[in-house]
Amino acid sequence: MQVSSRRIRLMGTPIDIQIWHEESEPILDQVEELLYLYKDRFSANDLTSELMEVNLNAGVQPVPVAPDLYELIELGKEHSCAPDSHLNITIGPLVQTWRIGFSDAKVPDQETIVKKLALINPQDIELFPDEQMVYLKKEGMAIDLGALAKGYIADKIMDHLKRIGVTAGLINLGGNVLTMGKATHNDDGLWRIGIQHPKRARGTNAVIIKIGEESVVTSGIYERTLEFEGQTYHHIFDSETGYPVATDVASLTIVSKKSIDGEIWTTRLFGCSVLDIYNTVVAQEGIEAIIITKEDQLIYTPGLAGKIQ
Repeated sequence: MQVSSRRIRLMGTPIDIQIWHEESEPILDQVEELLYLYKDRFSANDLTSELMEVNLNAGVQPVPVAPDLYELIELGKEHSCAPDSHLNITIGPLVQTWRIGFSDAKVPDQETIVKKLALINPQDIELFPDEQMVYLKKEGMAIDLGALAKGYIADKIMDHLKRIGVTAGLINLGGNVLTMGKATHNDDGLWRIGIQHPKRARGTNAVIIKIGEESVVTSGIYERTLEFEGQTYHHIFDSETGYPVATDVASLTIVSKKSIDGEIWTTRLFGCSVLDIYNTVVAQEGIEAIIITKEDQLIYTPGLAGKIQ
């Protein structure tokens, strides 16, 4: 059976889908429709999205949302409120102030940063499970699901493909990779996933990992940057300081069964020390990690032994 593939540029990133199926084109059409559906639901940059409806009603009234959006916000709040977590889904006001990754990116003044920090508290998300409603308690608050949405969407799409009988496939949402079934083009049936070298040209791998039906999610400070007055600012923010997080880590990759878990843990841990990241992942069931430091040191957890090349 031959592979069929499609590339779509959406949500600010190229998305690649590969499936092995005899009638692949209608299925790829369905996947594309789903991607647009989720973009219209989860985007923090589209004024017509369902999430933006929640943000525009901050401090005004609760907003009913679709079950999957409610589920993702609920999950995001849980992990944003966890002890020592660097994930914070209420970081929207800060992201929209810096705008790193957009043409109008800038370094805000300190007064503006302090004002935005007052709006960044996940405890101020009020959830109404019976009505599936979300309320942001302070005017000016804004949820940003950019740290979670791609993983959640990847999982949903793979669930759909399994339901309709696709036996093997891969989806890559801008560095967030999820596989299904066996890689029949490889003798061992394992997929080969490259991890971007943080200091080299796009497509240059620091390492290649062999995986089964798993997810590989990478976060790095090299992805989106702003150069200003001789200093480089990256797009991963510290919700305590209002500035890009200070870190010795250039990239962090999480390998897990579910893509959403990779998103959660790369974000929760980015900003911790290398040792703390390593120890947390080793103690956490169901995830493994590859850490690349700014000094080009490569560290991986014991569960990946024999899978790295």
